[in-house]
Amino acid sequence: MVLYHSYMKITYISHMGFMVDFNGTKLLFDPFIKGNPKPGPIKSEDLSPDWILASHGHGDHIADVEPIAKRTGAKVISNYEVTNWFGAKGVDGHPLNHGGKADFDFGTVKYVNAIHTSGLPDGSYGGNPGGFVIWKDDSCFYFAGDTALTRDMELIPMTCPKLDFAILPIGDNFTMGYDDAVIASDMIQCDIIIGCHYDTFPYIEIDTEKAKKAFAAKGKTLLLPALGETIDL
Repeated sequence: MVLYHSYMKITYISHMGFMVDFNGTKLLFDPFIKGNPKPGPIKSEDLSPDWILASHGHGDHIADVEPIAKRTGAKVISNYEVTNWFGAKGVDGHPLNHGGKADFDFGTVKYVNAIHTSGLPDGSYGGNPGGFVIWKDDSCFYFAGDTALTRDMELIPMTCPKLDFAILPIGDNFTMGYDDAVIASDMIQCDIIIGCHYDTFPYIEIDTEKAKKAFAAKGKTLLLPALGETIDL
């Protein structure tokens, strides 16, 4: 699925998990394969990221972080509490907190607000959840993580470069649904949205055709890649 020439390849792993080839650097987001009722064709051992970005500490977002990081040497970017938790397990990381950004060899990462809950699989404190805006030169995208619709999204186009695309949850119940995601796309001033966090569990099953039509009615594109599919943007 090729939309137009740019610099990124986005592979949908499952649930909220994506591998983004960002100008040659492989960024893995929220891998959830172990314990996933709909894991898709990509296995944990198939993934060789350079960095792993974890939006928050829930098990359906970090289930495979430790084994992948230890096998590949990838470092984890997340909030302070999550990176500390992985640090105690021998996984190196770079901590961020809300509104803060840091420069890496592949580009700039800003940790932005998400309205959700957080906690780690062993019951320890996971800090506050967040999302990531990542950019370098004229390439920029937003990975929202698990979030409700929030006015904080309006700050993204004010403080970051123009987005090429955004990855937003659309499954409702635990996050915003696709109707709120349409509003979110207006707030972040982005017309190409990749949907996720839907259909993995019964609570978040949705009518995908209605979701696509809701975006199309606003002149926007909602992409719903199949598990394992790669999108070129």
